[in-house]
Amino acid sequence: MSAPHPRPTPAPSLYAHALGLDASPDSPPPPGGHPLPATARPPYGGTLRPPYREARATVTRLLLTALDGPDAGRAAAGTERALVATGVREHLVLPSAAALDPGDPDTARALARSLVRDGTTVHGIVAGLGLLVRLGTPEDIPYLRVLGRLEGVFRYAVEALDPLDRPAAALLWLTHYAPKAARGLVEAVAARDSAAVREQLLGLAPGDRRMGPDHARRVAEATGLPDLLRRAPDDVPLLGQALRLLARTVTPGDHGTEILAYDDAPALYATLADRAHLLPPDPGHQARLLTLAQELHSGASHLLDWPPGRRETVLGQLLDAVRPPGTTGRRADWIRRTARHLRGAARTPVPGLRIEVAVADPAGTEAVETRLLVDGRPILPVAFPQGRGDTPEELVDSGSLRAGATPRPVRLGVTSCAEACCGALYATVRREGRHVVWSDWRRPGRSPELPAYRFDADAYDAEVARAERDHDGTWPARRTGRLIAAGLRDRPDLLTRWGLRRGWIGTYAQDPDTTVVTFTAPPDGVGGRERFFAWHLPDDGAPPGERAARALRRMAGEDPRTFAQRP
Repeated sequence: MSAPHPRPTPAPSLYAHALGLDASPDSPPPPGGHPLPATARPPYGGTLRPPYREARATVTRLLLTALDGPDAGRAAAGTERALVATGVREHLVLPSAAALDPGDPDTARALARSLVRDGTTVHGIVAGLGLLVRLGTPEDIPYLRVLGRLEGVFRYAVEALDPLDRPAAALLWLTHYAPKAARGLVEAVAARDSAAVREQLLGLAPGDRRMGPDHARRVAEATGLPDLLRRAPDDVPLLGQALRLLARTVTPGDHGTEILAYDDAPALYATLADRAHLLPPDPGHQARLLTLAQELHSGASHLLDWPPGRRETVLGQLLDAVRPPGTTGRRADWIRRTARHLRGAARTPVPGLRIEVAVADPAGTEAVETRLLVDGRPILPVAFPQGRGDTPEELVDSGSLRAGATPRPVRLGVTSCAEACCGALYATVRREGRHVVWSDWRRPGRSPELPAYRFDADAYDAEVARAERDHDGTWPARRTGRLIAAGLRDRPDLLTRWGLRRGWIGTYAQDPDTTVVTFTAPPDGVGGRERFFAWHLPDDGAPPGERAARALRRMAGEDPRTFAQRP
């Protein structure tokens, strides 16, 4: 008689697997998380994986079917097997589950908990985590924290934890994503050692490029930064580091605006504003205070959940703490120029459309964008939070915002990578009698639920004309370029008389104090390519208007090919 075949050992739940990995579950896991068991990703036997829309629809259908079952545990096991069999990629499971609108939240919550606590595959766990993004309660926090210790699961656990326990989610995020320099901070927060947390915080370098806006936000969340400051009212070094972190958080990132995801941002803003007078008046602190003020005036920080009048008070306190620098240079010039503009703008809010040029701290990204405010509120962070306004050269100086009887699409913002990569924001601009209308919004990903804005036509035209004339928002070399471009728009013959075609005019990031005028000439022979020329005009200290007029006169009298360079 032959021996019976041994039965396969049932795969352990991933929660049980994670729970048994560490003697001390409060200690942070290794960066990247603990490895998953081999059974967590069963082999997919299909030939083709379903495309995006079909995959999302499949996950939704399977979860809705499971909600009709009388037993949550049995429904969870069947759903998990079905999800694995479909070949749907796991990263599509969570958004599909999170978007589900169940008729009975209690039934859906029971299914989610069965998947999270008993699931043996990543697909099953992620489906449960997706449902808990909307349906989770504090009872689920311990399970989410344990599952977040696993490789391949932690990022989904963070999304489910975020609505329930932001500091725990931030600590889990930092455990896996923070640079090595922040590992000590992670361990200090996990140990609840406030003295070590302060020491580790002061050792961070928020200006380090590896410390992005998302890292800065998560550090502030994990450490409870507003509470730390409240418990240490005279700790100026900690105050300065909090200023660095918040200034980094408000900096637009590649994947969105982090400040709008930071629930404690108003509290941290207010604490910094109340104590800003304690900071030494060095250029770094002054520039960061202005960065916060600029974002509060025309950026995403304006849209935080402010009590009535509180935003204006905080903005005034920040500006009051900024002192004119006693030094020279581009950063000092930016501080003086930006402080002057914000003080004037804060006193005179403009109804209707307001067009502003926001220049970032020159010590950072050199970003220059056009910000559009309607009745004092910026519209881009709402309409297109993953993008930023187009440059003034592209949006304002080009005449794109001028309204005519013929409707035309206008690009108002674009992502930092490029429109061809992640898209742009468009509105159709048209004139209707005594009004100018912005409507028919287009942006990538989903149809925006945005109103049609109607502006008084006379006021609109006056504001566009003012913005086209106002070149004071940028530094001298860039201002010179804008004035040269305006001169060539008024007198295109300055180039066409020489058979030339105008190209890009501006400044290079690596040499912001040199104005660059580019143009092309016809090819030398039949079948050849156009020839490219660049004329470099270093800032010689003369006023931008004088430099631009001088450049235009030279182009009128000499063939620019004789004094420009070919790369």
